[in-house]
Amino acid sequence: MEQPAATETIDLRGLKCPLPVLRTRRHLRDLAAGSLLRIETTDPLSVIDIPHLCREDGHRLVSSAPLEGGHSFLIEKAWE
Repeated sequence: MEQPAATETIDLRGLKCPLPVLRTRRHLRDLAAGSLLRIETTDPLSVIDIPHLCREDGHRLVSSAPLEGGHSFLIEKAWE
């Protein structure tokens, strides 16, 4: 099954906790409801922190997949 195209992709590789979550939250704030944001991280805690951010803020985690040396997340911004 093909993944939907992201509205925006941000590279958060190399950043350590809590920066990936803080920058993801900031980017989501600026997107329209229903927009898709893909993020790429290398922080091992992101696999816990990003899903928690989505649950906490009401966003939908569309997919989560390992990348070479990190992880990729596709997030749909919550409908307001």
